[in-house]
Amino acid sequence: MKICHYNEYQVGAVIADRVHPLGETLIKAGHLKPGYTMLEAIAVLANEPAAMKCARFSAQSSSSAPIASVRLLAPILNPPAIWAAAASPGGPVILPKISKDVDFECELCAVIGKTARHVGEEQALDHVFGYTILWDFSQRDPWGRGRQNTRNIRKGFDTFTGLGPWIVTRDEIDDPQDLAIRVEQNGKPAMNAHTGDMICTLREHIRFLSGVTTLKAGVLITTGTPAGVAKLADGDHLRGSIEKIGEMEVEVRAER
Repeated sequence: MKICHYNEYQVGAVIADRVHPLGETLIKAGHLKPGYTMLEAIAVLANEPAAMKCARFSAQSSSSAPIASVRLLAPILNPPAIWAAAASPGGPVILPKISKDVDFECELCAVIGKTARHVGEEQALDHVFGYTILWDFSQRDPWGRGRQNTRNIRKGFDTFTGLGPWIVTRDEIDDPQDLAIRVEQNGKPAMNAHTGDMICTLREHIRFLSGVTTLKAGVLITTGTPAGVAKLADGDHLRGSIEKIGEMEVEVRAER
């Protein structure tokens, strides 16, 4: 199931080209409280089978709206952590005045659903709620590569993480290491990669990270880009897709 975050911070399911609301049904069934957050919705859906059953029933029976008529938000606006080897879908990436060299990576991102601590590789994917697309933007100017700067600063400018367009639940993707990634920059191919080419698998990422910290519901683990990093310029248009997840477009604008 494709779980989306839309309009006034509502949770929904995307089926074909329509969005089916899930929040009210989950509230009436006692799984969520009014004013819920997406972190709470993910934790409930990942850990309470009855809640997921309720959501699937609601997705098939509730009224729906064309996806073009709603405003999609980033699936998670306030993740507890982003582990990298959120801006809303469609929102522009702003190139900061201080930087003359910003590049992009389009990456597979796992969303943790069940708390993970000291998890082995065989059980690692059991803790994943689903998968989404993460745009990882980085400042690459020489001054940002020295000892007095950090990876967090290079990747930490406002708008430098794009997330979306929704979360595809884990049951719909048999193997996260068997997905094609494609990106167009201004209509021209910029990346044609495959998650099977990654140095470390998602299972290895989860095993390592859960060995040093507790991975809670909503934590994002992004898996890097095998190839295709390119420099950005004002006015650029990016279109990225990951097999079995979907497609996401990003506009690039210079800081004014």
